[in-house]
Amino acid sequence: MSETTARSRTVQLLEFELGDESYAVDIAHVAEIVDVNDLTVVPNSAPHVEGVMDLRGKTTTIVDPKAVFGIDGDGARKRIVVFDRERTADGKSVGWIVDEVEQVVEVDRDDVESSPVDDGDDAVRGVIKREDDFVIWVRPTVLDA
Repeated sequence: MSETTARSRTVQLLEFELGDESYAVDIAHVAEIVDVNDLTVVPNSAPHVEGVMDLRGKTTTIVDPKAVFGIDGDGARKRIVVFDRERTADGKSVGWIVDEVEQVVEVDRDDVESSPVDDGDDAVRGVIKREDDFVIWVRPTVLDA
């Protein structure tokens, strides 16, 4: 098998924590990872919108994926995963507030099981089984700011 063929069968995922669980997004969607700074609350915004912050001169909407996915637990909320504007709805600058960013891993697409739930909006791309737990691969494009 050529190196190009092997590479097309794998995907790089950024793993992060939400509560007690591990989640991942395709690294191709991620622009950067930053520490949580002061957020400005926007009155009358959707319940999953934590607020906005200035990130290199761009107003970036910060979303809480726990509120969208129904995840319990407060967690540390220490990092923000900022998504590539070219891959977000309407080219908006959006970030997810997560408890911690773990690592970037390369996963063979054959090791990804399909989502066990039909969530209607395709939020869950698949499930990756590890030795003692699971990592839920989610699509960042399902959360509009």
